[in-house]
Amino acid sequence: MRILVTVKFVPDLQSQRSFTEGAVTRTGDDGTMNELDENAVEAALQLKEAAGEGEVYALTVGGDDAVAAVRKALQLGVDHAVHVSDAAVAGSDVFGTAKVIAAAVEKIHEESPLDLVITGMAALDGLTSMLPTALAAELDWSQLTLASGLTVEGSTATVVRHLPDAHETVSASLPAVVSVTDEANKPRYPNFKLIMAARSKPVTTWTLADLAIDPATVGAGAARTVVVDASPRPPKEDRTVVTDTGEGGVALADYLLGKGLA
Repeated sequence: MRILVTVKFVPDLQSQRSFTEGAVTRTGDDGTMNELDENAVEAALQLKEAAGEGEVYALTVGGDDAVAAVRKALQLGVDHAVHVSDAAVAGSDVFGTAKVIAAAVEKIHEESPLDLVITGMAALDGLTSMLPTALAAELDWSQLTLASGLTVEGSTATVVRHLPDAHETVSASLPAVVSVTDEANKPRYPNFKLIMAARSKPVTTWTLADLAIDPATVGAGAARTVVVDASPRPPKEDRTVVTDTGEGGVALADYLLGKGLA
């Protein structure tokens, strides 16, 4: 079982965000691996463990700080880490990003065939949930999205989807692209041994030239979407601050009743 997991370095959602030239300002000191990608890593590791053999790759696309995402994946137990880093990728929309990831997947797949590419259901900085489908289209692979459960039997992957009014079971032949939700599993915590080992494990770095991608086809210049306006989040007004001296619950209840919220 050979699996590749996509992981993304995203800004801390609790930090103050700003835009620079139409893109989210990113700094290496306030980011982390996308939380939903931890479910993708866990799904891959569980499949490898169930098969009793295999390899798991973690792949990320981004600047120098994005290597932290694959380092975190190494701490969780993946076998190999790949970082696609090229200034020309900056500003790529989901289609450009999918093109770059697909080229990296194909490079690894040609060396030794992959069975699955697993992604999180969404990146918490953009929340488009479009990458899995765009990636499957670029690769011309089957896609199984929004999986709450994932199993593999022979050359077939099967997922369970939990929808508001139904549960679906869908299967596809391998290789396939699968996106998992946060219902799929409970991500493991890295242990000390893996944390220490991850420090010295190599991370393979590729540029667009390594992937035979024309820089003009990705990046901000090739993006199909553009941010036309951005402004700081306005400060909250008309706030009521209550110092709790033992009657805080009563004050909160009175406030909600006064606003017609209870």
